Order: sequence, then structure tokens, then C-alpha cells
Amino acid sequence: MRSNGIYPNQFTFSSILRACADTQIVVHGEQVHSLICKHGFEFDIFVDTALVDMYAKCSNMRSAENMFDEMSERNLVSWNSMVVGFLQNKFYDRAVATFKKIIRERLSPDQVSFSSALSACANMGVADNGKQVHGVAVKHGSFNLAYVKNSLMDMYYKCGLFEDAIKLFQTIGDKDVVTWNVMVMGCVQNNNFEEACNSFWVMRRDGFTPDEASFSTVLHAVANLAALDQGTLIHDQIIKTGFGMNTCVTSSLITMYAKCGSLIDARRVFEESEDRNVVSWTAMISACQQHGRANRVIELFEEMLEQGIKPDYITLVSVLSACGHTGRVEQGFAYFNSMTEMYNLSPGPEHYACIVDLLGRAGRLHEAKKFAASMPFKADASVWGALLGACSNHGDLDMAIVVAERLFEIEPYNPGNYVLLSNMYSRYGRLDEANEVRRLMGVSGVRKEPGCSWIDVRNKTFVFTAHDRSHSMTNEIYEMLGKLEELAKKKGYMAKTQYAINNMEEYKERSLWYHSEKLALAFGLLTLPIGAPIRIKKNLRTCGDCHTVMKIASEIFEREIIRARKILGRIEIESKCIYEIKSFWLGRAANEG
Repeated sequence: MRSNGIYPNQFTFSSILRACADTQIVVHGEQVHSLICKHGFEFDIFVDTALVDMYAKCSNMRSAENMFDEMSERNLVSWNSMVVGFLQNKFYDRAVATFKKIIRERLSPDQVSFSSALSACANMGVADNGKQVHGVAVKHGSFNLAYVKNSLMDMYYKCGLFEDAIKLFQTIGDKDVVTWNVMVMGCVQNNNFEEACNSFWVMRRDGFTPDEASFSTVLHAVANLAALDQGTLIHDQIIKTGFGMNTCVTSSLITMYAKCGSLIDARRVFEESEDRNVVSWTAMISACQQHGRANRVIELFEEMLEQGIKPDYITLVSVLSACGHTGRVEQGFAYFNSMTEMYNLSPGPEHYACIVDLLGRAGRLHEAKKFAASMPFKADASVWGALLGACSNHGDLDMAIVVAERLFEIEPYNPGNYVLLSNMYSRYGRLDEANEVRRLMGVSGVRKEPGCSWIDVRNKTFVFTAHDRSHSMTNEIYEMLGKLEELAKKKGYMAKTQYAINNMEEYKERSLWYHSEKLALAFGLLTLPIGAPIRIKKNLRTCGDCHTVMKIASEIFEREIIRARKILGRIEIESKCIYEIKSFWLGRAANEG
């Protein structure tokens, strides 16, 4: 246009600036800014507002502020551009402060103003500010706008005010799919996964068609419940509504199937997906890592790189963990160094914890401790916890004492650290020190959660505790355990009595066989169809003896045995035994109560 001698006007510049904002190439925007000044449009309110918006979307808030301050005239759109800009660049407090200035300027905020300010309050987790914005919305008559109500619900959920969000949801008469999505997401954010699933099905019953966000969110809830039957029903809905090839949804499906213990289904979804991005690849890599297929993790990672897809933060966590489980120390360090050298990623606490675990599993405990001390930020519980687990596995009691002391300071109310150190003292015959650690737990008010395991059979959940005799099939369960013990010993099983909670030597081996996980296993063998996978969920980490028995049972009965642990309301695959595949053991074993 310019080469033909046609001069741009304010509408031309506004349109071009929007294009620069969408591409987020600030250099192009700066060139257009120069042309605007050259052609004398630097005082046009529409052009200036477009400049503010462009700089903000290009993550250059300093230039956006300078442009805004130089404006001779501002309207609500100009102010909204600043609020949205601060929000998008995660300056949440500045976004709220700018919204307050709008009120002081006696402008009437619109739904963009309110929704942006509420999103900022939500991300800060400051309910008081959010309630003030709520009051202003009511005062200005914007409360009944769907966009504002949805943002209000989101704010209350993210600030932990679950009941307030539910009450607000119930007042909304003209609900749409976005309203329901906020509801489901709020339940997930508050670890109310069952309610999230129920809300999804109510939404379907009321005739709303789920979108990409609906399916991804409810699949996240299902994954944390490890509810495979629920997941397959939602998968049917995904196919019926035409989202079967949606990249975001397929990635969520892969994660759901993996966390529900079905790696086969996760792999099938991955292989059927046509347009794979880094999220899809990462979901599949994480799935294999969760299921102990460490070698496959490395293979998939290399395949992803060959496809020209760069890994992200989460991808490298799974890859480094896989290196630790396969003893690939040098390769693990090469991947760790590649984060900064090749992929422009800054290693976080999870990556450092993986390297400490990598060195610890290889028996290089002093190197692991030195590496933890050399981190660019203070090592957290995940790092020292990995080292404590390595000390336990390699029998280094002296280092374990030092590491445990640090963990007692970082997370004084985590019983697992106390139990692990106490068990190590007991293993080396230092019973007085072991009892002292347990006494310290009592003095500090730390209580070890009683261990329990549960298993789903015919849509009913059966819960077991250690030495449980409350079940109607108790006699059959203990008879099956006796048979399993006899078969296991023929396979070379030797009881790992260090995981027994009974101090009397003659009762240690017997008490191991009455752990809740073994009781659930026996019940599953008795009640589930022959050859069907046995999925056991529990609230504590599996002890080493139970892990050994599960591997042997998987081989004896030629059955897949999946164990998952509930952590902060979420279900995480702990380990998986398949009779023809070697399974793995995830570090820090704690005794089952």
C-alpha cells in the first residue's frame, strides 16, 4: 500500500497493530509506532489504545505503561487494555490497582473490566479483593452478565470459597457450557473430583454439549479418582461429539488411561491421534514413566526429538526419572544439561530431585548430597526425600540421620520421614534410637495415618486394613493368603522383616502377610474374573515386602497387578506388575500400618 503512494490512516494503523499483537513480534510493532509518529497519529485515542494493547500482548509492559501515561485522552477501552495487559503478564496486583483507578476516574466498568479484575484476584488467591469487585459489579448493574458471573465463580473457587461459588452457581438461570466448565474446574481445583464428574453428567442431562475444556477437565477428575469405568464412558461421549481427534482432549485421555492403570488404552489413543504436539508426547512419555517402562520413556523421547518437537519442563522430569530407574547416570546428566544448552529451559526443583535420585540409586550418595547442596536455590523436601530414600536403599545410616534432620525442619509433620529413619535404626539393631524417633513423633504431634487398601469389584468398593477380619469372606481371604505364601516361597520369596511393625522377631514374618494390600490382593484373586487386571488403591506407599509379593503373584497367576496411592486426594500410579515384564520400585518405602 505504501509503495503505491497510499497513506495509512488511523484505521490502518489500528488494524496493523492488532496483527503485531497477535504475532507478538514487538520489533514490528515498534516500527509501526515510528510510522504513526511520522504520519502524525500519535495523539489519536484509537491508535494509542491499539499501541498499549500491542505492547502489552508482546510482554513489554514498560512500553505499554509509558504509552498509556503519554495519552492525552483515555477511554474505558484504554484502561481495559492496561488491566488485561497486567493480567496477561501476571502482574495481578497491578491489574487490581488499575481497576480501582477506573472506579476513581468515575468510569463505568464493563464486563471486560470486571472479568479481568476478578481473574487477577483469583490468581492472587485474595478473596477480599474479589468480594470488593463483586460489590462494585452489583452496584454498577453488571452482576447479571454471564461473563461476569462466570468470572466471579472462578474467583471464589480459586480462593477456596467453595460454598460461595456453589451458591452463586445456583443463582445463575441462563447457564451455558462455560458456566458448567467453571463449575467442573472449580470442583477439580478443590480436589472434589467426584462432584466434578457428577456435575459433568448433570450438564449432559440438561442438554449442554461439552467442548474441549469440558472433556479435558472432567478427564482430569477421572484420572485422579482412577475411575476407569467412568473414563471409558466419557471417552464414548468424546467420540460421539466429534472430539476424538482433538489434540488437547486426546492428551487428557492418554493421562486418564495411564492413571487408571491401562497403559494399553493410553498407547492406543496416542497411536490413533493424528496431530501430536509436545503435550501429546509428554502425556505418553509420562504414562510410560508412571508404569515403570523406563526404557520406553527414553525411546519415545528420542522419537519426539526426531519429529522436531522440543520438550517442555514436564517432559524432562519424566525423562530424568526414567534415567534414574535404569541407571543411566551419564545420559541423565546429558539430558539435564541440554535443558539450558539446547531447549532454553531452566531446571526446577523436580529436575534437581531427579538428579539426586539418579545419583542415589546408583549408590553415589556423597555426590548426590553435594549436588543437592550446589543447587541455585534452596533444596526442598522432594530433593532431600529422594536422598533419604537412597540412603535407606543403600544402608547409609549416618547420612540418613543428617538428611532426616533437614527433612524434620522442612516438613515437620510428614510422618514418612520419621518412620523411614526409625526403620533404618531398627534394621541395624539400634532399637533405642528407633523408639526415640517414634517418641519424637508423638511429642511433635505427628501421627502416622493408618494404612488401608481398597479394591473395586462389581461397582462396589471394599476397604481393608492391616490384620482386617471384618470382611464376610475373611476365612477365604486368609486361606488364599496361605496358598499364596506357599507358592511364593517356592519361587524363592524371603520375607523382608525390616518392613514389619511388630518388634518381636517370631511375629515379624507373620505380620507382613496381614498387610492391607496383601488382603486386598487375596480378595481380588478370589472375586475378579480369571485373567482380569487387579487394581489396588491405597493411602500409603507400598512397603518393600508387599512389592516383592505383588511381583511374584503377578508371575504365578499371570495377571496384571496395578497399585495406586492416594496423595492429597489424588490417585497416582505407584507401581505395576505384569508377569512378562520386569516392574520397578519407587524409592522411599514406608511401613504399612
